[in-house]
Order: sequence, then structure tokens, then C-alpha cells
Amino acid sequence: MTTTGMTQVTGGNTMTSSSSSDTEFYFHCAVVVIGIVGTAANALILYAMWASKQHKKQMLILNQNALDLFSSFFMVVSYSMKLCNIHLTGSVGYWLCMLLLSESLIWTGTVGSVINLASITVERYLKVVHPVWSKKKLRNWMICSAMAFSWIGSFGYNAALVFPTSVVIDGACYPYVIWKSETDGMISFIYSLVSYYIIILLIFIFCYWRILIVIRRQARVMAGHNANAPSAAQTINNQIQANVIKTMIFVSAFYAISWLPHYVYVMYMTVTPNVTFVEYGYYVALSIAFLYTCTNPFVYATKFDPVKQVLLRMIRCKKTSE
Repeated sequence: MTTTGMTQVTGGNTMTSSSSSDTEFYFHCAVVVIGIVGTAANALILYAMWASKQHKKQMLILNQNALDLFSSFFMVVSYSMKLCNIHLTGSVGYWLCMLLLSESLIWTGTVGSVINLASITVERYLKVVHPVWSKKKLRNWMICSAMAFSWIGSFGYNAALVFPTSVVIDGACYPYVIWKSETDGMISFIYSLVSYYIIILLIFIFCYWRILIVIRRQARVMAGHNANAPSAAQTINNQIQANVIKTMIFVSAFYAISWLPHYVYVMYMTVTPNVTFVEYGYYVALSIAFLYTCTNPFVYATKFDPVKQVLLRMIRCKKTSE
């Protein structure tokens, strides 16, 4: 289940019945601002990757930013429409509810981003821990398939979730409210927690732990054979590899930290269905989760050298022209 669905209908508590209109209004405005910043920042990073010619070398990282850009853009669109309080009618109103007001497209980008982040981690693991196997077996079509799956799998998952559980009543959209039983909602939440948080964290921990062990072992071997120093090209390649790994460790750790409050809050509301819904806790937890998509590009801007160099050149050109 997507995070929106989990929070809106966990334990029979709906957001519309328990949150004040003023708090909800300010939260929607804040999300629009977050979305605008995230859209601009992700678009800038995509341009920097293209200008630095990293889009062919780091295709999964390019796809990661494209998914974050997609999610950020639809944050702006979806929450702007919520601020407008549109009265929904006919087939147009139905589709606006299913795709935008339900935040389904936001979570398509978000879930796809999580899947793609796991793919990046596995790719780094194979290239560092099993370099011989990856050179022989790892092909571009596999990378492209992983990229496509992050989009198609996420869209299919969210579509299968939102259409059966959402409805338009009296011109208003009520997403994720039609469940056959509370058990179905609980199962959906558990699936989301396990699939998109716990398993993802286990992949991060195992893969990057093994990667760091291999890197340290290689460093000790190189230190013991200073006479046979690697070529300049090999040194540059090793530096790029280490830089990418360091960047993705930051991104993965940031994901684990930013989504933790949200999952903890939703789990609390799930196991205690009779507790009154606390709107401020929900808004704070979800805002932190949204900030992950918004601030992710700044990690690439500060940690990923090829991108950082392009951005620095843009700043210098601007200062020179001024």
C-alpha cells in the first residue's frame, strides 16, 4: 500500500474527519513549495548529468533523478488542485480523483524511486564485489530492464491499489477508503512496510557492508604493492567508483532516516485503531518524507564530483557575466 493510503485509512481513521482545515491548508501550501524546489533541483541535476556525459555511464542514477523529478512535479500539481477545492463531476472528475487528488502519481514516482535505489545498490555490489562476473554477464539491457521495471512496476502497483479503493462522492475525492475489511488494509500496510522499507534497508546494509569490506581489502593490497602503482586511468576510474559509492551510501542512509518517522507513525496508528488521529504528527512525518525527494538532488550536487563540477562552472559563468 502506498504511504498515502496507509495514513488516510489506517484503523478506520480518515484524515478529512480528524484534521482542522487551517492546518491542512498550511500543510498543502508547504508541500507545493517542497514540490517546486524538488522539481527545480532535480531538473538541474538531470541537466548537470547530461552536460557531464554521466547519463550514459550512470543510467540508474539518471533514472533515480527522473523519478524524483516526476514525483516532485506531481506534488505541485496534486496539492495545487487540493488547494483549489475543485468540485468533481463526470469522467473527468473521476480521473482527476484517481490520478491526481489521490496522489497516485506522486507515489508512482516515490515507489519507483525506492525500487530504482535498490537496483543501484545491487549494481554497485556486483561491480565491486563480483567485478569479473559483472564484466562478463552484466549488460546494458539488464540495466535498461531494471529502469523500466521501476516505472512499470510502480505504476501497476499504485493503479491496482487506488482504483478499487477510491471513490468520488458529492464532488469530493475519497482515496483509499473502500476496503472489504480492516484486515485487508492491515495486510496492505504490512506489505508496504516490508517491501519498501525493511527489505530495502536489508539490501542497503548487506550490499554496502560487503562493498566497504572489498574496498578496504583492495586499499591494503595496493598499499603493500606501491612499486606496482596503478596507471593514471585506473586511478581515476577507482576514484569515480568510490565517489559513486559514497554518494549512494548518503542517499540510502537519507532514505532510511527520512521515511522512518512516517512508518513508525503509521504503524502506531495501525496497531492502536481506537486512538484519536493526531494531525500534527501525520503532517510532520509526511513532510519529512517529502523532503527526501526535494533534498536528494543536493546530495548529488555536493557528493557526486562530475555533477558538482558542472554546477560550479554554471555558477562561475553566471558571476563572470554579471
